[in-house]
Amino acid sequence: MKICFFGSSLVSSYWNGAATYYRGMLKQIAALGHDITFFEPDAFERQAHRDIADPDWARVVVYPATSDGWRGSLDAAARSADMLIKASGVGVFDQELEIAVAALPSRTLRIYWDVDAPATLEAMANDPSHHLRGAIPSYDTVLTYGGGDGVVSAYRAMGARDCLPIYNALDPETHFPFPPRPDFACDLSLLANRLPDREQRVEHFFLDVALELPDKSFLLGGSGWETKDTASNIRKIGHVGTGEHNAFFGSGLATLNVNRDSMARCGFSPPTRVFEAIGAGACLITDQWPGIDHFLEPDREVLVAASGAEVAGHLGALSADRAAAIANRARARVLSQHTYRHRARQFNQLFFGSSSRIEAAE
Repeated sequence: MKICFFGSSLVSSYWNGAATYYRGMLKQIAALGHDITFFEPDAFERQAHRDIADPDWARVVVYPATSDGWRGSLDAAARSADMLIKASGVGVFDQELEIAVAALPSRTLRIYWDVDAPATLEAMANDPSHHLRGAIPSYDTVLTYGGGDGVVSAYRAMGARDCLPIYNALDPETHFPFPPRPDFACDLSLLANRLPDREQRVEHFFLDVALELPDKSFLLGGSGWETKDTASNIRKIGHVGTGEHNAFFGSGLATLNVNRDSMARCGFSPPTRVFEAIGAGACLITDQWPGIDHFLEPDREVLVAASGAEVAGHLGALSADRAAAIANRARARVLSQHTYRHRARQFNQLFFGSSSRIEAAE
């Protein structure tokens, strides 16, 4: 099957939190015998901040971030694709692409893959004239990387023919335990770009905790924090490329996940960072959101905090031995149930049914 995929970027994680998800999913979909072409715009300096070369499991087409650029790429994709996927959040000409893909002839399977369903559905609910209200019923299926039954019901109410969550997961070939690095040593780390709908939660769950625990050390990675006033026990190191994620997550006593506002409200939306950190052998503390127990067992495989005070409580009581035990149990759980190999087989069975390639891998 020839699959053409329009997304933000496959080769750069710069201001692109979906990169890990795309890489993990598409590599494993390709391993099931499908031919993948990934179309991405030359935008947001991502090509200047590539952190992987073009992979051998997908062809990467970088097109100019212009009207002619996306139109030419879509024309080429439509001529060859058996399945054409438009992901949310490409960043340039999203509306035009989403409308154009929906209008393609029905001989091409058209998929809308929403990598931020809570935010998309919120935008649609707040705007009766939102373009996706008219486009979504023309897509054959909507896939999301989170959201649970609430997202499925909301998309169906918006006219989707079908909707299925395909959650984030772990690629154990890229995220695995790595020797600690002294420059990443800390009591609590956080890797998160500075975004308007997450900044206040980062303040409550991380920055305020550092103020409360002046004897602990904190490490903040991600773009945009350079101008943010923080406590003296927080080190800000800026963008952390994917090649350094294993060392980043594995060098501290624990690492923190903070969901964005809409994802926390919606629940069932574990970001890529959850699985990256656990794959790297980290003890994870996460903000509380509905559905966390669908993926990890609280207090045994993950520490869950409903407030900054609870983050501080977890950190203050956490020994190195307990952190290691939590990390080991979480990694075993994720490897057994939540890898991209599991997710790709779910994708394949959804569209193509059982195949000999899948049966041979059992």
